[in-house]
Amino acid sequence: MAGMFPVDVGPQYEGEVIRKGDMYVEFGGPQAKCKFELVTLKSPEEVEDQKIEVIGPDIKDLKEGGSYPIGLLIDVAGAKLEKDMEPVFERRMHLYANYIEGFYHMNQRDEVWMRLNKDSFGKGLNSFEAIGQILMFLYTSELDVIEKISITFVTDEKKVEELLAKAREVYTARDERARGLKEEDVEEFYSCALCQSFAPTHICIATPERIANCGAISWFDGRAAYKLDPEGPVQEVKKGECIDPIRGEYVGCNQLGAIKSMGAYDRVYLHSAFEHPHTSCGCFQAIWFYIPEVDAFGIVHRDFAGNTVVGVPFSTMAADTSGGRQVEGFLGMALEYLRSPKFLFADGGIRRCVWMPKEIKERYKEAIPADLYDKIASEEDAKNIDELIAFLDKVGHPWVKGEVQLPV
Repeated sequence: MAGMFPVDVGPQYEGEVIRKGDMYVEFGGPQAKCKFELVTLKSPEEVEDQKIEVIGPDIKDLKEGGSYPIGLLIDVAGAKLEKDMEPVFERRMHLYANYIEGFYHMNQRDEVWMRLNKDSFGKGLNSFEAIGQILMFLYTSELDVIEKISITFVTDEKKVEELLAKAREVYTARDERARGLKEEDVEEFYSCALCQSFAPTHICIATPERIANCGAISWFDGRAAYKLDPEGPVQEVKKGECIDPIRGEYVGCNQLGAIKSMGAYDRVYLHSAFEHPHTSCGCFQAIWFYIPEVDAFGIVHRDFAGNTVVGVPFSTMAADTSGGRQVEGFLGMALEYLRSPKFLFADGGIRRCVWMPKEIKERYKEAIPADLYDKIASEEDAKNIDELIAFLDKVGHPWVKGEVQLPV
């Protein structure tokens, strides 16, 4: 594809990492308060095909080395498209953006993070127009069901903030739709390999009660993605015999893990952080981490600033957790998984949680039992292990008091 665009484009650039010293600019990520990407299915009359719009400063107008807000709106139309396909197309952004030489894409939804390196900027990738043309080419050439497409890039901070609120309403509606169905109700799960370029031995498994680590692919989304592209990165997985209903171990998932990890592991517990935990990629929304001093767990999300209660920030913990390995006691996960009845069921679930950022406590309040809510410490209650132990003793956390029984 060289010659069509300012830079080369192809799968050989998947997994390319752009370090801060090589970065020209970045959008989203931990330094930007407001960021999101959203794909919307519209009628053909509503989509002006191949239109690219920029609201706010373009790349060439931004200061080198800066971090900026970003809103990415992709509108699609097509006779064979269905509403369920929106999150599928949205997640493809991760794949296609990483096909671009010198462009890096990580995470999803309202946690998206993009970087452009200096070399590609110098070659002419200095406008959203150029990036938009590449993305539209990839979307329409690889997904021929898309008959019309338009892309809007938003960098004006106030506008991004305004649109972000609306995008979150869409994300919430999608997540709510996926609740209620149980693993026992279906014969197949869905696997996603979109993150294998960054984590070669990782394969994500989405079940009705376990959303993918990134938080963007539910069981329903997996079904839609497989229907759309049976040869694509999302595949159907026959779950097979349930070996352990408490830990969530299935014959089909074990076989999948052995194949996709190239033999690195051959057992997967979908609902436990011990022994054979699900692997972690790099796009996970949060980390569920073991705290040996209290034999319990904490959770920290990507946007949390500062150190966790164990003395390290999210970034340090993420480096130890990610990469497609099974790291006992450390699990990359989607925050929506907190609402699942099977959330880390074998380990005691949310009742074994003793620390989480205040923002997560407030955002997922309805997922936390009322009698437990005030007994989980936040960064305001405990900044280190000694303070955590004192807090838990003071409030009488049910796990510490021995009132929580693990399933057998």
